[in-house]
Amino acid sequence: MKLTIPDGYKPYLNPVQTEKAIKLVKDFFQTNLSAELKLRRVTAPLFVMRGTGINDDLNGTERAVNFPIKEMNDQVAEVVHSLAKWKRMTLGKLNIQPGYGIYTDMNAIRADEELTNIHSLYVDQWDWEISITKNDRTLNFLKSVVERIYGVLKRTEFQIFEEYPEMAPQLPENITFIHSEELLAEYPALSPFERETEAAKKYGAIFVIGIGGKLANGEKHDGRAPDYDDWTTETQNGFSGLNGDILIWNPVLERVFEISSMGIRVDKTALLKQLELENAGERKELLFHKMLLNDQLPLSIGGGIGQSRLCMYFLRKAHIGEVQASIWPDEMIKQCEENNIFLM
Repeated sequence: MKLTIPDGYKPYLNPVQTEKAIKLVKDFFQTNLSAELKLRRVTAPLFVMRGTGINDDLNGTERAVNFPIKEMNDQVAEVVHSLAKWKRMTLGKLNIQPGYGIYTDMNAIRADEELTNIHSLYVDQWDWEISITKNDRTLNFLKSVVERIYGVLKRTEFQIFEEYPEMAPQLPENITFIHSEELLAEYPALSPFERETEAAKKYGAIFVIGIGGKLANGEKHDGRAPDYDDWTTETQNGFSGLNGDILIWNPVLERVFEISSMGIRVDKTALLKQLELENAGERKELLFHKMLLNDQLPLSIGGGIGQSRLCMYFLRKAHIGEVQASIWPDEMIKQCEENNIFLM
């Protein structure tokens, strides 16, 4: 069990106040995100059919929770890991034009998740996707979208401060962009997580570009499925990757804190290249992949933004279980109770 107990931790808000504050964070953030990125809300599935290629494979090792459907001859459905591919199909289905997009409340179960202060069996995030043009598939466009999302984070932080003055804003004025290759060059002796920790502590908020492909040392910064984010297209700075993570420094836990994973999605060229690199060529026969290769899906950019993660950060909580209801080991519950961490 991996549990961090902050020294002398005392929550700013009691459980009743916390419930009210969670609603404030979620309502304000999603309204402003929708306006900033020109997103319309859509209703999303909790599960999809196995064998269609629609479910998110994450790092390619996590098992999806699944069940047979009695009324469909026991065909198997899977609880979603995320909606990366479903959203792109929905953009096409709704004929969303370039420059506009969709967002939804994504609820998932990740049974293989390691339970910690920031990881739960239950995942809740805003999944969003925007239709783009070929000319938008650039690093500069990716950065512009990141900066707009960061602006919404800053406005949300100020709104919380207006309601709860004891929680003063702490995000830096601007987010810093750094490529995973640059992190490796700056901290060659450190692990990827340790590199992120040092950079987040230094800058306060960073966007790490280029996650999924092998770096100069032959290792990956982190895993990414080969069929949604584009992590192989070369950019104007000589590096590869049109995706990344928004990471901030969490002073309560004194660690790097991931808020969002996002990126420009693969086109046909990037999909074929990444499937080959990952020895996953058989996926070309799946529904989603066939649609992409047959030009039946729009080009897009998208990502997920953790709802409970944002609530944790803005409300200065030490454990994700303080802002969402889930299942935890008895020993973790006991230790939390002894240290003023009240799990829902």
